[in-house]
Amino acid sequence: MAITRPEPVRAAGTRAVRPRDAATLIVYRIRRGRVEVLLGCRHKKHSFLPDRYAFPGGRVDPQDCRVRPSTPLRSDVEAMLLRRATPARARGLVAAAVRETFEETGMMIGAPDPEPDRPVPAGWRPFFDSGLAPDFGALDYVARAVTPHWRPLRFNARFFIVDGARLTGTLGGSGELLDLGYVPVAETHRLELPLITTRVLELVEDLARHPPKPGALRKVPNFVHNGEFHDVVME
Repeated sequence: MAITRPEPVRAAGTRAVRPRDAATLIVYRIRRGRVEVLLGCRHKKHSFLPDRYAFPGGRVDPQDCRVRPSTPLRSDVEAMLLRRATPARARGLVAAAVRETFEETGMMIGAPDPEPDRPVPAGWRPFFDSGLAPDFGALDYVARAVTPHWRPLRFNARFFIVDGARLTGTLGGSGELLDLGYVPVAETHRLELPLITTRVLELVEDLARHPPKPGALRKVPNFVHNGEFHDVVME
């Protein structure tokens, strides 16, 4: 069983915090017949889930909704996101997954910038300086989870997945995630993980070995915490 520990709760008598949009990316590869995922330990100074191993990810910035991609969202991914998001927010979620992965790991999901002479949002300049623009078409959408209402920090998080072969760069990042590396899914139980990460990991083995066919619409699990564990609501 994955190692977990109690998480902070909001002060009694205070109103629930509105969740912020966030995106998380599961980067996987298959080595010697085993499915491995890219994980890092969140810095101890993080206010949200410090000292826990997690996938790269973070909240959506307004600029993420405006950044131009090298390739558009897959039509099926866009359709599945639009069930609970506007078109601009859907693009922003995928962009945030790409940007946060670059910032936290140094790895890029990109292809040649189709319009290199056009300006880019300030927070995206380091990415575009490589000559690449985010490759939205590389990502698939696999799950959603909203931080429970009793937490002092809350996120409406979408989980995406990508084959590690689509990434370029040198593993490093900003220091937000420490001890970065690929871990066999079968060995992740040895790490201290957020509870939601353990639930999403239950999906990864099958998704990596049998990726859904592009273009096929399907239901996406929404993990809803009921106070003890997560119920799964398909949406």
